[in-house]
Amino acid sequence: MQWDSSHLSVTPAVSFLSRCVAREVLSQEEIDSASSQLSPAFSSQLHTAEQQIKTQRQLEQLQLQTELLQAERRSADVSHGFFLAPRFQVLQTFCAHLQHLLKEQSGLRRRLARPLGRTNLPVRAHLHRSLVELVQLLLDFMETLEEKIDAVRRGPALGEELAQLDAAVTQLLARVVEVEGLSNRVLQRSRVDTAQWDDL
Repeated sequence: MQWDSSHLSVTPAVSFLSRCVAREVLSQEEIDSASSQLSPAFSSQLHTAEQQIKTQRQLEQLQLQTELLQAERRSADVSHGFFLAPRFQVLQTFCAHLQHLLKEQSGLRRRLARPLGRTNLPVRAHLHRSLVELVQLLLDFMETLEEKIDAVRRGPALGEELAQLDAAVTQLLARVVEVEGLSNRVLQRSRVDTAQWDDL
């Protein structure tokens, strides 16, 4: 049986590969090994480049996953129960303090009991952290409120206290001068006495 060569035609790929072999870019062994191994690349350089591209894609995917995990970690204090528990405790303390104040102030209780329009809107998720910080600032302010009120009440009397303090400092300086004079006299007298005793 003879082969009919009219059915065989030279394809562009075959002509390209034959030119590569003729110019010694590829060897016939590389082409044969590529076809026998069913490798997607025809040369070791192409295979290496393909592996580098795959590795680069995997690295980029891992970097993206890392960035997503870091973003999730940064926002965990807003959404995770472990981080919300201490803040919820602070909020409960704040509410207990407000209830204590409301028991004492009936006028304030009546004012707060009246519903105001649009005061119970939900807080957006990205503002939760700011709200918790604001509550902490409010608690700090309420803890030091009485001290600040006392300082303001003492403001007018502070001028009188400063005047009394200045007068006391002046009297103290006068006493210091008197004590210095007395100590000088005592020293002179002790010198005179020691000189008299030495003469005897």
